[in-house]
Amino acid sequence: MLEVGGSSKKGRDETDVPTMLPMAGEAGGGGAAAAPFERIAIVGFGLIGASIALAARARWPSALLIAVDRKAVIETAMRMHAADVGGDDLVMAAEADLIILAAPVRANVRILSEVPAHVPGEAVVTDVGSTKRQMAAAARDLPARLCFIGGHPLAGAAVGGLEAARPDLFARRPWVLTPATEQHVEAARLSSFVEGLGARVHLATPEAHDSMVAYLSHLPQLTASALMHLVGERAGADGLALAGRGLSDTTRLASSPADIWRDITATNHDNIARAIDELVDILLKLKTGAQADSDALGDTFESAAHWKRVLEAGRDKA
Repeated sequence: MLEVGGSSKKGRDETDVPTMLPMAGEAGGGGAAAAPFERIAIVGFGLIGASIALAARARWPSALLIAVDRKAVIETAMRMHAADVGGDDLVMAAEADLIILAAPVRANVRILSEVPAHVPGEAVVTDVGSTKRQMAAAARDLPARLCFIGGHPLAGAAVGGLEAARPDLFARRPWVLTPATEQHVEAARLSSFVEGLGARVHLATPEAHDSMVAYLSHLPQLTASALMHLVGERAGADGLALAGRGLSDTTRLASSPADIWRDITATNHDNIARAIDELVDILLKLKTGAQADSDALGDTFESAAHWKRVLEAGRDKA
C-alpha cells in the first residue's frame, strides 16, 4: 500500500477500487483540444492534486485521470468525478505519460525513488511541492526514460483537503517549473499542460526558486503563525474579542496545518533561516526607533507602502 500522507478526509466505506486502466478516450467526451498528456497519474489527492484533476478534466475531457492515494480518498475522488480510476498502489501509474507527485515534499522524495520500479516506459514526472532542491537532487538517480521537471503552483485555499478542490484554483496564478537546460522539449510539453489548467508558467532553477519562495511564501506563513500565537497567548479570548480587521487580515495564514510546513521548513531551512534573521534585524531597528529620534520607523513604513502598491498593481494586472 502506498501511503502518501495529506489531510484528505476518510470516507464512510472501504471498498475495492478498479485496478484495470481503461483506454485513453474512454474517460469523457470529445471535441476538446488534444491533451498534452493522455494518461495523467496524480499521486496524492488533496487540495492541489484533486484541483489539478478537476481542471484537467474540464480542459481535456478525453484524458485519463488516475488517482493514487488511500482507498477512502479514492472513493471520494470517484464520487466527485475527479478521477476515472484509482488505487492505493503506485502500480496504477504504470502506463501514465505524466505523473504528478502531490504529496508533502519529503513523501514526494520517497515516492520519486519508487517510480522507476512501477513505471516501465517513458514518462514525464513532476511535483507540486513548495521546495525544489531536494526533489531535483533525488531526480538525478532516475533512469533516462523518466524525465523529472520540478513544479510549484503558487495557489491554495484557506481550507485544504480533497473536498475543497476546485477546477479554477490555478486560474491566472503563477506556476514555477524548474527544468534542466536539456529538457526543453519536455518542458514545453509540461508548460502546455500547466497553461491549459489556467496557470501562468515561470521558469527558474531549483536554487533560485527556493531562495525566492522563502520570502514570498515561507516567511509570511511563519510570521503570521508566530504573530497569532503571541497575540493569542497574551490577549486571550477576551482580548481577541476586541480585535479589529487588521489582526484578522494580517494573520489569515495562521490556520494553515503544521504537517505540510514541517516538510517545507526541513527542506528549505537555510533560506528560511536567512529570511527570519533579516526580519528580526528590521524589527530590532523598529524597536530602537521607538525609543529614540530615529528614521527607522518612517523609512520602513514608507518602503512597505511602496512595495505594497507594487504588489497590488501586479495583482490588478493578473
